[in-house]
Amino acid sequence: MDAMELERPQAVCERFDVIVVGGGQAGLSVGYHLARRGLSFIILDAQPRIGESWRRRWDSLKLFTPAQLDGLDGMRFPARSGTFPTKDQMADYLAAYARHFRLPVRNGVRVDRLSRGAGGYLVQAGDASFQAAHVVVAMANYQRPVVPDFAPGLDPAVIQLHAGAYRGPAQLRDGAVLVAGAGNSGAEIALELSRSRKVFLAGEDVGEVPFRIGSFLGRHVLSWLVLRFAFHRLLTTDTPMGRKMRAAHGPAPLIRTRSRDHAAAGVERTPRVAGIEGGLPVLDDGRVLQVANVVWCTGFRPDFSWIDLPVFDPDGRPLHRRGVAEQEAGLYFVGLNFLYAMSSTMIHGVGRDARHVVDAIARRGGVSPGRASAFGISLL
Repeated sequence: MDAMELERPQAVCERFDVIVVGGGQAGLSVGYHLARRGLSFIILDAQPRIGESWRRRWDSLKLFTPAQLDGLDGMRFPARSGTFPTKDQMADYLAAYARHFRLPVRNGVRVDRLSRGAGGYLVQAGDASFQAAHVVVAMANYQRPVVPDFAPGLDPAVIQLHAGAYRGPAQLRDGAVLVAGAGNSGAEIALELSRSRKVFLAGEDVGEVPFRIGSFLGRHVLSWLVLRFAFHRLLTTDTPMGRKMRAAHGPAPLIRTRSRDHAAAGVERTPRVAGIEGGLPVLDDGRVLQVANVVWCTGFRPDFSWIDLPVFDPDGRPLHRRGVAEQEAGLYFVGLNFLYAMSSTMIHGVGRDARHVVDAIARRGGVSPGRASAFGISLL
């Protein structure tokens, strides 16, 4: 070790009552409720700006929920009731929400490790480190794109990309496209691409809600019944029906698109993709598709490899009860798929989960109410 290294000052470890990892709608919702309790906290987010995960989704994406259901706790969504916000409007709303409530978000901070430290939990992010008695992991299950193991076998001339990287038709070559995965994302992308090319939509039928979300009744009455009552109150871990649906791990039914919409647009429904033959996708029925493009709408998997704590089941899922870790006092999760209800990953459902977790933090203690600054943070 040379003299310059000896003289280098040690990095300061910042301490808070609560550290929130993730600055999307889940993290901001947690921040809102922490601020109301006067706790010192920081929100760490890897993205360069608030709302970035929404901005990076495909260009034509609109929310499934009408504007009257798209506000987080304490601030309504600034759009006319019955309209469906674009993904950029949602991103702008989240940024405005953080500004309005002066939430202490640090963007561009990617957390590398969460572990136990002498003073509680230790969060490391590059050269920076943070300590807290409580840590809330405010992230969805959707971190790593999933593609089939056989995807690399496609002919290099075939353009292939995951739905997470899809922005619009201009990314693709001329020629037919296979959209693999018939859930909501795949159904919407297939319909968009059908305006300019032949589209095959592969995958199992996931069903569809029994009304048009864009109709007057859908926008103002039925969406409330499905999203606010069924998804938010009926389908929870407290009800037999909710527990059954949670255990099934199945995709949500189609909300905006319909099978007849695809038929009218000329989208050809096919069985799922089984493999590659001669550099081209082959279906379960043995048919080889002559396509120039493949869009994998095959979902995401969680990535909690940075959490160095014994809080996962054998399949890597966090062990928790309504977001409160069962084996680690002071650790919490918000934003997970069906954390408590089917609405847990939706804008109108995340606030309830956030409030429940913050109430648990307050009950457990180890925090200092009233010590927060105007920005909700405190440095020790």
